[in-house]
Amino acid sequence: MSKFRGFIFDLDGVITDTAEYHYLGWKKLADEENMEFDREFNEKFRGVSRMECLDLLLEANDRKVTPEERKELAERKNNYYQEYLKNISKDNLLDGIEEILNNLKDKGYKLAIASASKNTSIVVGKLDIKDMFDTISDGHSVKKSKPAPDLFLYTAENLNLKPEECVVFEDAAAGVDAAIAANMIAVGIGPKKRVGHAHYQFDSVKEIKLGKIIKK
Repeated sequence: MSKFRGFIFDLDGVITDTAEYHYLGWKKLADEENMEFDREFNEKFRGVSRMECLDLLLEANDRKVTPEERKELAERKNNYYQEYLKNISKDNLLDGIEEILNNLKDKGYKLAIASASKNTSIVVGKLDIKDMFDTISDGHSVKKSKPAPDLFLYTAENLNLKPEECVVFEDAAAGVDAAIAANMIAVGIGPKKRVGHAHYQFDSVKEIKLGKIIKK
């Protein structure tokens, strides 16, 4: 039997893709504040918490703000993002992910979501997949976000599993780093230049081969 007992999934870029909504939210904020921001710079935000993204944007634009202004900017961006989220449904599940989840569930593995997003519960509810998972961790669960291993370790504890019994699916370099730091097997989804340092790498969700990961 496989030594693995649990599979942990990042949300954005693995189960669904709301990256465009994040981009539009940040772009709207940046335009309102007369800050430079484009799709290339947006790539730096992948797998990074909202406040860290804002700090990167402010630093790149040499913008100094008070703690109150920083909080207001982050909340404004999040409000824009949540407006865009109203459009998503189960149709927004990435191609192949439902089959993977059902396959693992049928085999008796424990399943979890571990996302840095504080909007995880909203997105999961819209996708109508909450019942698929044994536990869900998000940006409210731990203080240190990825690439720190805290979120994955917290999730494994909630699954009542050891870290080495868990496999993590991630599309961001920070997430892969966090999984490796947590002593878990990291499966990177996306280009090699971004997630090639994972234990396994697939270009997209639909190309994932579970048989390569779950070795008998």
